Amino acid sequence: MASSRTKITEIVTGLAMLGFPNIDRALAVRPDWFHNVSNDEYDLLHDERMAGHSNAEFAQAWEHGQRFLESPDGLRGRVPDRVEWQGPGRPPGYDQIPADLRVDHVYLISCKYGSDILFNVSPAHVFDRLLAERRGDRTDWFLEIAPEAYQELYQRSVASTGLDTMPECVSQLDGESRQLLKDHLPTRGAWPDELTSPYRDFVNAVSVATAHRWKDNLADKADQELMLWRLLRFQPAPYFVLGASQDGTPLRFRVGTPSDFRRQFSIRSFDVWADAMGQPMVRWRAELKGARRPIEGHIEVRWSRGRFGGVPEAKVHLDTAHHDVANYYEIR
Repeated sequence: MASSRTKITEIVTGLAMLGFPNIDRALAVRPDWFHNVSNDEYDLLHDERMAGHSNAEFAQAWEHGQRFLESPDGLRGRVPDRVEWQGPGRPPGYDQIPADLRVDHVYLISCKYGSDILFNVSPAHVFDRLLAERRGDRTDWFLEIAPEAYQELYQRSVASTGLDTMPECVSQLDGESRQLLKDHLPTRGAWPDELTSPYRDFVNAVSVATAHRWKDNLADKADQELMLWRLLRFQPAPYFVLGASQDGTPLRFRVGTPSDFRRQFSIRSFDVWADAMGQPMVRWRAELKGARRPIEGHIEVRWSRGRFGGVPEAKVHLDTAHHDVANYYEIR
């Protein structure tokens, strides 16, 4: 379910495009041409507004919507006939544009606040399928990519916890045994002293093997170009991002299409390398002809539910500031 902050930032952004003089008037009217927003959501926003705890979020979201309404890159002062909130549910699997709002069936808008995460998907989806085909993955990436180091860490972890009912091999873990082992290890922070060395070896093994796997699948410039487009979420149709970076800097930009990219830029190099920093990690860097600076990011590969808990996931981060990313265009 979407958090209160998410609902404020997304719904208020849409309300601000509808020509109301202020937030309170928009919340009082509850316009029926703003679709998919229920009375419960409006009640929540009203209560949050009255409590005064989220004044900054209300103000920034309203400013974003107003700017988009007036912008020559956006609505050019024309109040839309229809705004749709996509709501808290996940979009269908074929929906590749991360849109939270749809305006007049044409403008797609993503409201992004305080996050540099581009994707949170399975490692195989990134490193093997290159973000081209998303499907359910239950494969244990650690077991596939670094089985010996994974088995060693598992055996040493079992010995450290004193559990005597665990399977012999890490490949035999099921949901119950994963939870049992997870419960007997520290939930966060440093690993126990006796596990520091095997965990470091495990992190290094996963990082290096994953980087090699990804690099092998990016053999030529065409693959590298497609990978960059997918990482940066370039789509056949342009869409807009309204939000704020982690330091609070406002973000208002249009994401260009692959065709827009090719008119101005081309791949000079796309490099990937292992960088074990407390957990398995792979860094990436794209050098482009025509761009002011390279585009950089990193991917964390980690258990989805804590140590030995759940299948591994890949969190894809963008390290370059959004306003420095080629084919991201600040709206006027």
